[in-house]
Amino acid sequence: MAKIDAGSTLKRLRNRYRLVVMNDDTYEEVVTFKLSRLSVYIMLSTIFVLLVGLTVALIVFTPLKYYIPGASTDYKSASELRQLKYRVDDLEKQNKYNIQYIEGIKKALSGSGTVKLDTTQLVVPRAETSED
Repeated sequence: MAKIDAGSTLKRLRNRYRLVVMNDDTYEEVVTFKLSRLSVYIMLSTIFVLLVGLTVALIVFTPLKYYIPGASTDYKSASELRQLKYRVDDLEKQNKYNIQYIEGIKKALSGSGTVKLDTTQLVVPRAETSED
C-alpha cells in the first residue's frame, strides 16, 4: 500500500476547479465558480456550524425548550415541584381523615353503627385523712 504524502494531500486540497452553470438550451454560461476542495470543505463546515448554532439558539432562547422531555431540570422548578408534591400528599391524607370523620358522624346520627360503651370501673384511691 502506497504511503500518502502530506504535501501531496495538501496540494490536492488546494487544486482549483471550475464549476460552470450553463443554460441547457443556449449553452450560455450563467454562473462560474472557481473552487477548491478545501474551500468547499470550509464552506460546508461553516454552514453546518451555523445551522447547529441557530438550532441551539432557537431551543435555548424560546419556549420550545419546555417541549423537550427532561430539559426543564432547573433547580428552582424541581424544588417547586417537590414542594407541590408534598402539599398534594398532605391534602390527600387530610381528605381521607375528613371522609372517615364524616362517615363516623353519619353512623352516629343514624344509629346504625355499633357503639361500644366504656364500662370499666375506675378505681380512685381515697385521700388519706389524718386524724391526730
